[in-house]
Amino acid sequence: MIDLEAIRCLSDIPAAQAKARGGEVAVLFGARETTFAQLAERQAAVARALVASGIAPGDRVAVLTRNHDAWYPLFFGAARARACLTPVNCRLVAGEIAFIIGDAAPKLLFVGEGLFETALEAIAGLADPPRLIALHGAHFSFEPFNVWLENGGRAALPGAPEADDDVLQLYTSGTTGRPKGVVLGNRNYRRFMEMAAKVDGFSYSESETVMIVMPLFHVAGTNVSLAGLAQGCRLVLVRDFDADAAVEMMQRESVSHTFLAPAMIRMMLQTAAMSAARFDALQTIAYGASPIAEDVLVRARAAFGCGFVQFYGMTETTGAGSYLSPAGHEVSERLKSCGRPWPDVEVAILGPDGASLAPGEIGEIAIRGDIVMKGYWNRPEATSETLAGGWLHTGDAGYADEHGYFYVHDRIKDMIVSGGENVYPAEVENAILGCPGVADVAVIGVPDARWGEAVKALVVANGAPPAAEDVIAWARSRIAGYKVPKSVDIVETLPRNAAGKVLRRELRRPYWEGRGRAVG
Repeated sequence: MIDLEAIRCLSDIPAAQAKARGGEVAVLFGARETTFAQLAERQAAVARALVASGIAPGDRVAVLTRNHDAWYPLFFGAARARACLTPVNCRLVAGEIAFIIGDAAPKLLFVGEGLFETALEAIAGLADPPRLIALHGAHFSFEPFNVWLENGGRAALPGAPEADDDVLQLYTSGTTGRPKGVVLGNRNYRRFMEMAAKVDGFSYSESETVMIVMPLFHVAGTNVSLAGLAQGCRLVLVRDFDADAAVEMMQRESVSHTFLAPAMIRMMLQTAAMSAARFDALQTIAYGASPIAEDVLVRARAAFGCGFVQFYGMTETTGAGSYLSPAGHEVSERLKSCGRPWPDVEVAILGPDGASLAPGEIGEIAIRGDIVMKGYWNRPEATSETLAGGWLHTGDAGYADEHGYFYVHDRIKDMIVSGGENVYPAEVENAILGCPGVADVAVIGVPDARWGEAVKALVVANGAPPAAEDVIAWARSRIAGYKVPKSVDIVETLPRNAAGKVLRRELRRPYWEGRGRAVG
């Protein structure tokens, strides 16, 4: 449980846990252990160095790194200095990073080993580039982190953080265009911490081990880390996900809880080590960020032998929204559901006129509550559009059943209109997964002279490629005829963002090039 008297906001976590369990391990990264007391000391040192560097409350501080334990004191130190940390997706190319740095305008940019040249290329054209600091590793163009830290001396810290302070600026994945900076404040995370203790998959016991494999520039990696540390858990941080290594680590480190993207779960199930693996300490696997096939979920529950929790939410809702508890997974017809709302969070299905729809009717999923973002950085029009009518409009199409369970069909902009019928790619993909020879699949709409759009499946083979007619027949036995793919292509891999979401925009591009349709 989170001690909400001692932890009013995120920056209070290290000191509160140092007082309660200072000598216990907070973070294990490789062979290096950091205790809660050490985390609190490093947080204070970072906060002083930020102030000495001219960082004032509200300033942005950016970080570009793969998962690394130096991220935690940097984040908590920035929060204590009342600055806003802006993590940058390390998988982006220099031009994409340049856009984010130019948009956020941070005064400092902390960069991890292996990304120095990319960072230099990204800031080369900026009129007001940030000061460069090597968070870990070394480069002659970057100030060493330890040297920077020592220059902080005994700089006086600003007053205690306030509820209205911006604490994180996370950039959306950009699946439909330029990423937007989602501004989350202490008030958002205070409510997140209050709710998390009541939600399966985020309610931990002190001294349990939580494995972090999601990237720390993504809300899933951030939230599981913060919830774990706030509840006195030991984090096992993984730099880069590897399915075989993850299976081994979960056993060796007696992992109790973790969050995995569905693609990660599928890859782990395909490893040879899974057949003999024993996860005696494992209590929950949370999953989300992209849809999961029922076949994968059924096999995963049998293989891991723990409770599964599905989370549906967005960066714009501090990652919260709805969840399907382990008990909900016991009802087979609810395996497609993303569950019921978090405590004190409202979820509704809205029609085009903004009115709530009846159970079973498909509309846009909307979320309301204190976990909704403050807004998009420098995007007042996008903020107004997304928060219209007092609801966070998710852009996802879905429906609710008569018991209050919500179901996601797909992204509204990914919907295929074929012969006047609406086809949601995720539904078709779910029907195809499980077909012999299919390891992965993405469904898109392609131009069709007769139907306007035709359904196409892009399949990654598992061994010998399946015949197109076999895939089509498999799908036809499971979904309505108008939803069945008209064609099937075999591809080597599917483009995905860091959260595991398929970049359908990239898949559609060659088919729609030169046409008038605005592809999402």
